[in-house]
Amino acid sequence: MSTALDAAAPVGAPATPAPAVAPLRIGPHVSATPVVLAPMAGVTNAAFRRLCREHGRGFYVSEMTTSRALVERTPESMRLVTFDPDEHPRSVQLYGVDPATVAAAVRMVVSEGLADHVDLNFGCPVPKVTRKGGGAALPWKSSLFAAIVRAAVTEAAREGVPVTVKMRKGVDEDHLTHLDAGRAAEAEGVAAVALHGRTAAQHYSGQADWDAIARLKEAVTSVPVLGNGDVWSAEDALEMVRRTGCDGVVVGRGCLGRPWLFADLEAAFAGRGERVRPGLGQVAATVRRHAELLVEHYGDELKGCRDIRKHIAWYFKGYVVGGDLRARLGLVDTLAALDELLATLDADQLHPGAGAEGPRGRAGSPQRVALPEGWLEDRELCGAALDVVRQAELSVSGG
Repeated sequence: MSTALDAAAPVGAPATPAPAVAPLRIGPHVSATPVVLAPMAGVTNAAFRRLCREHGRGFYVSEMTTSRALVERTPESMRLVTFDPDEHPRSVQLYGVDPATVAAAVRMVVSEGLADHVDLNFGCPVPKVTRKGGGAALPWKSSLFAAIVRAAVTEAAREGVPVTVKMRKGVDEDHLTHLDAGRAAEAEGVAAVALHGRTAAQHYSGQADWDAIARLKEAVTSVPVLGNGDVWSAEDALEMVRRTGCDGVVVGRGCLGRPWLFADLEAAFAGRGERVRPGLGQVAATVRRHAELLVEHYGDELKGCRDIRKHIAWYFKGYVVGGDLRARLGLVDTLAALDELLATLDADQLHPGAGAEGPRGRAGSPQRVALPEGWLEDRELCGAALDVVRQAELSVSGG
């Protein structure tokens, strides 16, 4: 497959036999490479998804969209469900806390042909989401969780569109939900279940619990189980599959500033040892390509250049690029300005090795999860928690 880094000379890694993993099937959609791009707010827009698709195969999911905002057709929610003409399958991730609203959003998406695959978010640990009972907090309310999944699957099935679920282990180690939620989602007819091996309380800190993914794979037997968390390299992906038996991997922070990770993953799952190790010239070319796609996506040069700024540190991690130049790159407002600064880089600088690899993105630290009052007192939705969920559906924030 042609990539933006064809000019690079990938360094051959020691060949490691790939685990026997079947192509990943989500409903009628199949990818020979069992990899999913995790939805990331402010990152996985159509421009970034195209960049990743230019490097390797897989499922590429949109940024999370609030169901209520989508039903209200807010301009931002409609932008979030924008796809390239050649993007297939078109995967939308929805968030909601009310079965009727989620059903209405799914009905809109499938009846208007806006997507080929719907993913439901039950894993977001962000306080503005969990304090409304959403994201990683919601599976604790087992009946509500099942009702939302059932509503989405029922509406999507009318047009043959598969629904998947992405979740975390639970609220914290004392309130785990992944096994119950996985079985419930399977029973309600989802096409796959993905688990990030952390609790909401962990946020992105510590290590992902791959053993939890293995336990979920044992519990959910009729649909694919996908693992998420600490996949920083193709070797990590292979090891996760070996250790857990999962049917594929979900990649989030590992591809920040490294869209070529999907080329590595494609090669690794095919049993090939080559890995992309771009020099600074190739990285600069990828930054330029990303910025160009962002400008095209927004239809606004300033907006596109402002978006590329947050990616700069990720792209140049480990490379010798001076602090002043990094700061100036973080302030670009035109493609011409970006070109001028990129031209000053040492295009012959080789890949720095381990310095450019490994964790990226903010890990944060464990934190107390923001929850509605009395949320953990009962697995059913009642009392003050019920009122919070009702009020949450009156808000269109987040989409």
